[in-house]
Amino acid sequence: MTVLIPVLGDQLSPSLPTLTEADRENSVILMMEVMEEASYVPHHPKKIAFIFSAMRHYAEELRDQGWMVDYVPLDDEGNSGNFTGEVKRAVSRHQATAVHITEASEYRVMEMIDGWKQAFDVPVTIHPDNRFICDHSTFDKWAKGRKTFRMENFYRDRRKSTGLLMDGDEPEGGSWNYDSDNRKPAKEDASMPQPLRFEPDEITREVLTLVGERFSDNFGSLDDYWFGATRADAEQAFDAFIERALACFGDYQDAMLADQKFLFHALISVYLNVGLLDPLAICRRVEDEYYKGRAPLNAAEGFIRQIIGWREYVRGIYWREMPGYEEQNALAADRDLPGFYWSGETDMACMKACITQTRDEAYAHHIQRLMVTGNFALIAGIDPKQLHIWYLSVYADAFEWVELPNTLGMSQFGDGGLLASKPYASSGSYIDKMSDYCKNCSYSVSKKEGKDACPFNYLYWDFVGRHAERFRSNPRMAMMVSSYGKFSDDKKAQIDADARRFLDNLD
Repeated sequence: MTVLIPVLGDQLSPSLPTLTEADRENSVILMMEVMEEASYVPHHPKKIAFIFSAMRHYAEELRDQGWMVDYVPLDDEGNSGNFTGEVKRAVSRHQATAVHITEASEYRVMEMIDGWKQAFDVPVTIHPDNRFICDHSTFDKWAKGRKTFRMENFYRDRRKSTGLLMDGDEPEGGSWNYDSDNRKPAKEDASMPQPLRFEPDEITREVLTLVGERFSDNFGSLDDYWFGATRADAEQAFDAFIERALACFGDYQDAMLADQKFLFHALISVYLNVGLLDPLAICRRVEDEYYKGRAPLNAAEGFIRQIIGWREYVRGIYWREMPGYEEQNALAADRDLPGFYWSGETDMACMKACITQTRDEAYAHHIQRLMVTGNFALIAGIDPKQLHIWYLSVYADAFEWVELPNTLGMSQFGDGGLLASKPYASSGSYIDKMSDYCKNCSYSVSKKEGKDACPFNYLYWDFVGRHAERFRSNPRMAMMVSSYGKFSDDKKAQIDADARRFLDNLD
């Protein structure tokens, strides 16, 4: 008998259940580059190139280990263009008697796989994905009976279950969370570390040529491509972060500088989200750096919280709320996504910097996403589903399970507070405090009204006014609603006029 084992582009792990449980002598691994997955949103070319290159390198790694690998490239003459068609062709090609696959990370793909049991004439076994720290049943057990799902509560539960940074039953240092220590603005520093860059090898160069030919109209540049492609590359990149940047990661986690795209961030999410790094293993490594005195507690805790807290938490929310989560729009935001999200052509310096960086690198860190491009969309009333599609398209680390809850739930408050306790809205003062964007902007962050005023200033208060009734009872927004209510009628009219003038001319 021959067992066909499809391996998807974000399943590039040696611990994949279908591999660890397989009989190598009687198995064929199927890997597929298909146009449906490469084009269901207009992915950044660097994102497509990274995934295809990592897949091709992983296939070579498996062959070196003695596996039989059937790899279907995008330009294969018979490529059907979708997973179902390619699995069906491979079942016939290898006369497979069974299909074994690890569950997909995205609901859309999982629905497709669920249909294979009826579509094929051979049995299909779907294995649970054990590469996450919290499985679906554990998350559902934690969430049962809760009206809201707060990450901090989930995170503490995960700390206890893993033992990470725990001193018996208490958190190391006496506090669970050191986020208040992680909000320092950064100053330009010539010695600021840069991410480890990898020169494209022959396989990657072939992929870059393919992607350049097939996806040249997509938003984003392929120039200066530097992502690694193998597990060894990913581990080297993580080693470089540990050695060069971890010690300052916590302090400047929220900082933004126009001429420093990466600051002290790890830049490993691209590797982590396709399976080239193990989440628990990298957290253990960071914990060890703290205990050896090479990283402060706020840096170690901040990093670990992003992995075992936030990353696992949004995955749990995603699977619990799908299908239909992407359609939620609690604030009834219906303005179309402005064209400058795809061009970067705007006079707002912060937006221009973040969008241009995204175009060039397929990367922006979480504060650039949350408090600049996300904040603007929130206060401007942009349709959250359109913003979701943009984020899913333009970032190399964006898979729907992690991107959708971050965008619709946290950034846009589209689920009405299921995930976030408050909308992440702010005026220009936050951006001015945490970045150097404002100093070279066409608008004045110190001005609150008029054509020269920072749009974030009056759009913020316009947002508060529009949703005053909803947020009046929100403990984290009530003070802002109260402040707005004390504004004079003339001031409210000015805010409204400025907002209408600006929003009516977005493009």
